[in-house]
Amino acid sequence: MRILVFNAGSSSLKLGVYDAAGPDDTTQLFKGSFERFRNGACDYRFQTPDGTDDRGSAPQADVAAAIAAVPQALERHGITGIRAVAHRIAHGGDLFSGPALLDDETLKRIETLTPLAPLHNPPALQGVRLAQSVWPDLPQFGVFDTAFHLTQPARATTMAVPQSWREAGLRRYGFHGTSHKYVAERAAQALGVALRGLRLISIHLGNGASICAVHRGQSLDSTMGLTPLEGLVMGTRPGDLDPGAHGFIARRLGLSLQEIEAALYAESGLKGLTGSSDMRDVEDRAAAGDMAAQQAINIYAYRARKYLGAYAAAMGGLDAVVFTGGIGENSASMRRRICDGLEFLGLLLNHDLNQAVRLEGNAAPQIQALESRVSVLVTETAEQLQIAREVAANLRAAPRRAPQPIPVAVSGRHVHLSAEAVTALFGEGYALTPGKPLRQPGNWAAQERVTIEGPKGRIERVAILGPLRGRTQIEVSRTDSFALGIDAPVRDSGQLAGTPTVRLIGPAGHLDSDGLIVAARHIHTNPEDAQALGLADGQYMDVQLGDGGARGLTFTRVLVRVQKGGFTEMHIDTDEANAAGIGPDCAGEVVPGVAAHPVSAGD
Repeated sequence: MRILVFNAGSSSLKLGVYDAAGPDDTTQLFKGSFERFRNGACDYRFQTPDGTDDRGSAPQADVAAAIAAVPQALERHGITGIRAVAHRIAHGGDLFSGPALLDDETLKRIETLTPLAPLHNPPALQGVRLAQSVWPDLPQFGVFDTAFHLTQPARATTMAVPQSWREAGLRRYGFHGTSHKYVAERAAQALGVALRGLRLISIHLGNGASICAVHRGQSLDSTMGLTPLEGLVMGTRPGDLDPGAHGFIARRLGLSLQEIEAALYAESGLKGLTGSSDMRDVEDRAAAGDMAAQQAINIYAYRARKYLGAYAAAMGGLDAVVFTGGIGENSASMRRRICDGLEFLGLLLNHDLNQAVRLEGNAAPQIQALESRVSVLVTETAEQLQIAREVAANLRAAPRRAPQPIPVAVSGRHVHLSAEAVTALFGEGYALTPGKPLRQPGNWAAQERVTIEGPKGRIERVAILGPLRGRTQIEVSRTDSFALGIDAPVRDSGQLAGTPTVRLIGPAGHLDSDGLIVAARHIHTNPEDAQALGLADGQYMDVQLGDGGARGLTFTRVLVRVQKGGFTEMHIDTDEANAAGIGPDCAGEVVPGVAAHPVSAGD
């Protein structure tokens, strides 16, 4: 199917047409742009894979006229059969975790987010309405820069401000999500490693710039926050700024809040430091001895390097760094400046490879030194391609069947032991005594119990579930982790790399073992029930409990596990059950109309 993708700004329009033949087969058929609107005209450029490069001046005075001219441009280049129109939208708040069909109600919800992205969302919404008038019979979808970051934990998104402010919507969101998602998947593909096995930092450096910590396939933290102002130094935006600066400047220079905000968006960053927002110009001036340009480059690189180190610490290690964006892709010197001094992390660049980066044909070359423990890659971002893939997946998804109830089970704290752990805790040659059988075939609760001990406290008589596993796994609730005094990460079962160590105590001894996690919510099912429910192994679904009204509750990103003979039920932990007021005989339903979030081939 063919997807037309728009990226509409206030003074430019970028577009592409993609043929999504299959989940792993999406190709660009057409690339276009309209920009530099002036005196009733603009510059245009259209490119096709056969080498056509059509450029010149067009009689379109603004973005609205450019959108109206797109059908004629597509027809002139033989592009037909458009199945849907997709739009890049910067801010979706916490309302949209995936592509959204842009009907009147959805557009109203997006409009409520305009104060969070005053320079980005309005032109995108204008582009949507114009496209709806040009293609009234085609479905229009929005894909949001913030969506990828909705997996970030509360500790990364919550601001330490009064509750009334937080209730008004003050929190960190993150942007460039479509770019970070694409380059993370592309890097995993180039490395031949499952994305869920990587601790990766994506560095998007352009006129807008951000860094994202991608921890085992999910966004853990990112430098942009409530708005696209926070984080790195950018072309015209300052990045991190003491909140007290607003009041200081208002009092000292007599500027209004609107004037301060306008200057932060358009007159700061590289432009504020040097007078130019173009890094190429700044680097040329620095090489010629301009001290302001030299200082700007040092500030720019220092801020990025500081975040790179911080995110390596947040993830408990680092496996790969990937550079993208106009500066990240093209400035060998900036890549070098950011990476120099990080040898203590095991990151070393190869000078010759860094200087010789070529990105033709979707390449993702590695530029680390042979002895580097951290892989370093460079690749072109492809946000429009990623948008087309996600919209095509939404259109390709099978129609959701009538909702069917899924039993919800509350999983209390428990441990899965390895044979070595049983020996350490119960003695040589000891065999656990199977007790109560569990609903999942072949699983049981042992009659024996263990104690979990952390630096703050201990939890007695913790259940042991069998059969034995190859590696010990300890599952607790978030509240339990505070009782123990250890920060247990939320993980899918079996994803234990980099998990904290805790002490297990049995009648014959104790064992200090890693594998302490808060288990991510999930659905167990079998192939027959999965087919009836329209589910597939590895998908992330949203599940609604209650009637969707005032007492309803939706659990997002619930992992589906399909195995032969599995008993269909959803597992949540005690904290989630208490927060939702869940009692016995509770059931949930897969949210109708919500696209599944499949685990990609790179995972």
